[in-house]
Amino acid sequence: MGTKERQQRERDRIREAILTAARELFVAEGYRNVSMRKIAERIEYSPAAIYSYFASKDDIFFALAEEGFRLLADCGMASAQGAEDPLERLRRGLWAFYEFSKAHPGYFELMFVDRSVPSLSQDFQRFEFFQETTARAEADIRACIERGQFSKALNPPAALHVLWVGMLGAATIGLAQRLAPGENPDALAHDLLESMLAGFTTNIGTTFVASDCPFHATDGITSKVAHTNA
Repeated sequence: MGTKERQQRERDRIREAILTAARELFVAEGYRNVSMRKIAERIEYSPAAIYSYFASKDDIFFALAEEGFRLLADCGMASAQGAEDPLERLRRGLWAFYEFSKAHPGYFELMFVDRSVPSLSQDFQRFEFFQETTARAEADIRACIERGQFSKALNPPAALHVLWVGMLGAATIGLAQRLAPGENPDALAHDLLESMLAGFTTNIGTTFVASDCPFHATDGITSKVAHTNA
């Protein structure tokens, strides 16, 4: 291995150490309560060294969010494999979002729960890859409407918001351990998902209007369901 390769490997190692320390601190203490100095202290580096990798705390957050959304998209892609029916693809994609919250709770909390993080709309181009994922989910909802599986009064982007918010709530309740002893969060999430999908088969319509913004973002609680066509 040459000198440049060793140097690059070392830079990659330090960058990963910074991101890992920041994610742990953001989740444990809240984004607003963590400084660059505190991150540097966690990995026993000087603040100046941290700034040579990331220009600001916000920059670290955006790097972590990008990692999180790539993991989320991968979960959706894996779940959709082999599913030819759009309704089944949609069901699997929504469940993948819930499973993501359990597999990557640190990313989930940072991406969807902490309201003090920067709005992702500030750097939406960084997340353009995820727009493909949500577009495919909306296409599956549209296909379900055209096939008569869902109400014709549904607006696909609005319907996706409804489904995503429902699963977001189930995931958050599960992670926060707000259920009584013996109550199964997975069973609750399953029943919620099936109830929402069944509700769309009725004459229900949507009144919510989805934004035309390239990347939907509100107070740090951002994104839609990770999902892709097979």
